[in-house]
Amino acid sequence: MSVHKLRNILIGLLLAALLVGLWWAHTHVPFDWGNLRTQMRSVNWLLIAAGAAMIHLSLLLRAWRWRTLLGREANGASGAKLVGPQFVGFTTVALFGRVADLARPYMIARKTDTPVGTQLAVYSLERAFDLAAAAILFSTTLIFVPKDMPHHHEFVRAGLAAMTLTLVIVVFALLVRFSGGALASMARGVFRVVSQEFANGVAEKILDFRQGMTTVNSWGQMLGCLLWSLAVWGLIAAAYCVTARSFALTPELSHFTVSMTMLLLATSMGASLLQLPVVGWFTQIAALALALHAFFAVPVEVASAAGALLLLVTTLCIVPAGLVAAKLEGVSLKAVAKTSEAAESSVLDGSSEPQP
Repeated sequence: MSVHKLRNILIGLLLAALLVGLWWAHTHVPFDWGNLRTQMRSVNWLLIAAGAAMIHLSLLLRAWRWRTLLGREANGASGAKLVGPQFVGFTTVALFGRVADLARPYMIARKTDTPVGTQLAVYSLERAFDLAAAAILFSTTLIFVPKDMPHHHEFVRAGLAAMTLTLVIVVFALLVRFSGGALASMARGVFRVVSQEFANGVAEKILDFRQGMTTVNSWGQMLGCLLWSLAVWGLIAAAYCVTARSFALTPELSHFTVSMTMLLLATSMGASLLQLPVVGWFTQIAALALALHAFFAVPVEVASAAGALLLLVTTLCIVPAGLVAAKLEGVSLKAVAKTSEAAESSVLDGSSEPQP
């Protein structure tokens, strides 16, 4: 089954689930529209603007991290030269869904005149640093939450899970670095029971990851990339926190803590894994609202509004800058999305890569 058909099926299923969920909520959950209007009038829009600025700054840091990951393969490119593709890439994902996630490596390959395979390898390594940085932040904050905090046990379990994930990432990275070929062959054999295409795709990603690790040829470069990653995710977490605190009349949000932020961020990351065009916006809002209501007892109407503002600040606020960047780069967002989708298909079926 092609990626395009699978995406259409997922969109249909999620849309149906969303409509059922909205109908159930409308008939079973009391919703105070008056309270919602009052809460929205009290929102501190300066904090919203600060959160949006942090997200924009995190994309700038991503550009310099990508330059660090490229190492000698940068072909003379500076971090500033890679800023445009970051904004275009994340704007494409915001508008067209996760299927457009490979837009950045293809744009950077074209802009730096480097092989597409090298940029795909760096992309794989970037994802690993993202996971490691997020897991480190989660584990160091959630494990030490105050014992009197509601759902304390769940918070501690989330912190331990994050710490375990960090160790798994480190072990996996070492295995790929020193035994990537053998690991790819083993994965191809194990996942062949699912399908040959899927098995080839998994093996290809492992080999891409190993290729990416060869660009990081010193411990100093590795440490630098990790620090860039921690800074990126620190800014993202801060954006979540200040957006929640912007609801001045809701004590559960106006006093939002770092530990609470980490649990909310983990929820958002989980919901974004299957981000689809437009539908993904509503599933993201629903996941955030459910977490705020279930974990922190935020009134359902305020939780819904907070979920919508969190989506605006952390995802949609970059769209204007992304449109400007696309104009400056001389690319069409729709064409970039199609190239990224074709790239994803080529990785999964083992065919040749489309040219950027």
